[in-house]
Amino acid sequence: MLSTPIRTVTMFPCDVLVVGSGAAGLSIALHLAGHARVTVIAKQAITEGSTYYAQGGISAVINPDDSVEAHAADTISAGAGLCHEDAVRLTASRGGESVRWLVDIGVNFTGEPGRFHLTREGGHSHRRVVHAADATGRQIENTLVSQARNHPNIDLLEDHIAIDLVTTHKLKLTSRADRCIGAYVLDREKGVVQAVAARFVVLATGGASKVYLYTSNPDTSSGDGIAMAWRAGCRVANMEFNQFHPTCMYHPSAKSFLVTEALRGEGGRLLLPGGEPFMNRFDSRGELAPRDIVARAIDHEMKRLGADCVYLDISHRSTDFITGHFPNVYRRCLEFGYDLAREPIPVVPAAHYTCGGVMTGLDGRTDVDHLYAVGETAHTGLHGANRMASNSLLECVVFAKNAAEDITTRLDEPNAGLDIPPWDESRVTDSDELVVISHNWDELRRFMWDYVGIVRTTKRLQRAKRRVDLLFGEINEYYSHFRVSSDLIELRNLALVADLIIRSALSRRESRGLHYTLDFPERDGSLDQVDTVLSPGHPYPIAGSTAR
Repeated sequence: MLSTPIRTVTMFPCDVLVVGSGAAGLSIALHLAGHARVTVIAKQAITEGSTYYAQGGISAVINPDDSVEAHAADTISAGAGLCHEDAVRLTASRGGESVRWLVDIGVNFTGEPGRFHLTREGGHSHRRVVHAADATGRQIENTLVSQARNHPNIDLLEDHIAIDLVTTHKLKLTSRADRCIGAYVLDREKGVVQAVAARFVVLATGGASKVYLYTSNPDTSSGDGIAMAWRAGCRVANMEFNQFHPTCMYHPSAKSFLVTEALRGEGGRLLLPGGEPFMNRFDSRGELAPRDIVARAIDHEMKRLGADCVYLDISHRSTDFITGHFPNVYRRCLEFGYDLAREPIPVVPAAHYTCGGVMTGLDGRTDVDHLYAVGETAHTGLHGANRMASNSLLECVVFAKNAAEDITTRLDEPNAGLDIPPWDESRVTDSDELVVISHNWDELRRFMWDYVGIVRTTKRLQRAKRRVDLLFGEINEYYSHFRVSSDLIELRNLALVADLIIRSALSRRESRGLHYTLDFPERDGSLDQVDTVLSPGHPYPIAGSTAR
């Protein structure tokens, strides 16, 4: 017998619906709020996202010895031949103004304007990372949240998770060009599905690193924006490039505790279990090599030795230096029984950043009209085959402003004038087998870690493709028959993103940046500047596509 459907209500309409409350989402909301009514939804607490946990900083050309050209060159080098030069130069050229904007709204970086303390991280040729001790993300996020809470034109809704976008195509309005007109959103606390009408929708949900068993990311990083955009008809690009942060704490209680790369920037050494340094055998830059090289080196040594972890040692620096520059890392290490000032700490790589995403222009526009994507959700061309450290927060701020400026110029466009139909739950029931969700969640993340991780082979990828196809069928059947929950929404999105990653990885028959396969260990020069583009309705990547 069918249970009574969950009540569906239509929320107040807004000019702009922003899905996600990290640096990208809140920045675009603040830039738009002087011109439009903005609603920001967060699927957990407003601060619970990757931005809050970012330790390192935001890269910007501030030192007189540095230059935009050097920042761009470093970024392009780290991106291994796939960066879009226009996106790189735009981002590098706006680092200084982005930092000034953050300072103007209240972010307190270490040092003072004009005399910020700058650190150096992997891939950077200069000290150009502005930071707030070792908790930059927390400082930025708290400031953005404070500004947004106090703005009369911004509504912040916590514990709301987007289910899917609403487009004219999905409503079968064939006489109209495809356009995004809102989204269905689950109020997790009330159990109510809300139809949110919006003139513009911005996806700023972050990345998809929870698709892997071990990750530095919080639980919110389930690829929701990428999956929703794909189902709405948007192309995605370069999903095979998943960055693994080289140094997460190896401890059964540490969960997702990332040890900032700035530790290596200030002289930290990576050591084997016997105490021997090893990075110079893999790259002349040693510990300051880009993250893909460092992560593969650690993975290689762990497999060669059968070791559970390697060690990171900065104990040769003074206690005052360590506690002054890395107070939060120092305190957290003590909680796990390690004194960073006296001994090495155990570390392992973990999934950290999604370099691919929803294809956008420099203005944040996607393939669907009135739908934008910013931050880690988007593929702007900035990162190429590997993200350089501390470019991500910068990308959030730069492209949020770009997208806000573009939306502002379009606010006078006629409204679609369409009502969103109520969410239909007339043919579903409450599930009595939640174990299906937890089992599929665990299986998905385990085979992605084992078969689609730091080092890949064609055989492993094919095995993963077979598994994800089976899971996809099970999950979609479950989704069709049972009432939605946040766990089911995230599982459905993760399965889709896993499929996009696997298909992209199978199609790139070379090793480049973050994609390393034993079957094709060399870089193919003929594929320079060639993105892996997947398009809904096409089973295979669009060969040779570089267009946005």
